[in-house]
Amino acid sequence: MKKGIPVVLVTGASRGLGRGIALRLAELGMSVAVNYAGNRAAAEETVRLCRKKKTEGRQRFEALKGDIASAEERDELLRQMLRLFGGVDALVNNAGIAPRVRADITETSIPSFREVLQTNLEGPFFLTQRVVNYWLKERPRCHLPYGFKVVFNTSVSADTASVNRAEYSVSKAGLAMTAQLWAVRLAAEDIQVYELRPGIMATDMTKAVQKKYDKLLAQGVVPQRRWGYPEDVGLAVGALLTGLFPYSTGEVIYIDGGFHLRQL
Repeated sequence: MKKGIPVVLVTGASRGLGRGIALRLAELGMSVAVNYAGNRAAAEETVRLCRKKKTEGRQRFEALKGDIASAEERDELLRQMLRLFGGVDALVNNAGIAPRVRADITETSIPSFREVLQTNLEGPFFLTQRVVNYWLKERPRCHLPYGFKVVFNTSVSADTASVNRAEYSVSKAGLAMTAQLWAVRLAAEDIQVYELRPGIMATDMTKAVQKKYDKLLAQGVVPQRRWGYPEDVGLAVGALLTGLFPYSTGEVIYIDGGFHLRQL
């Protein structure tokens, strides 16, 4: 009897960290649902790149549209997932947005605050709830070692204050607690939950401030003195999903080159 192919839903996988995660999972023999909110061309490119890296003929890769900020689109995303793949073994909550305009906290607008929190916090909280309820109700067979898994990509901004993008920091701090809550709730169900905290990453989100971060990196703000890359996060997610940390549910893993370390 052939071993089943694990199926993973990666939100925000059309570009950046999500694409790096999807590509690593393809290398590890998993099928991936490449979620995107609006940029279908970029999502299809991720699908194409995943197909080039697949190691098992039965692996599947599909681009699934769905804005996780919308309750209706979250529900439809899971329906598409189950229809096309027949199940889901892991959820990687990666999708997130930065404020459209960086502004001092004294000028943070209510619309910006709501928009960022709806995508970065409300979306992953309730998408996770939707997927978890499917697992708990249907009790499907899992194709990953040690059971189903949920990964939350937060940020060093979860515990690092950035007063020119307060709504982003607040959203990531809330997401960090969300990961803890789900870890506690699901531990007895043999479902592991993890939080990854990427640091200064080379993605579209940081292009506008590349020179600022280049200078900070040269000054040693990150002990490893380099940018983080999507593949760095992909390697971490791959290790978690393949069962290398079965007794570490709720763990916070920094992918930040040592940024979080305190120094004198």
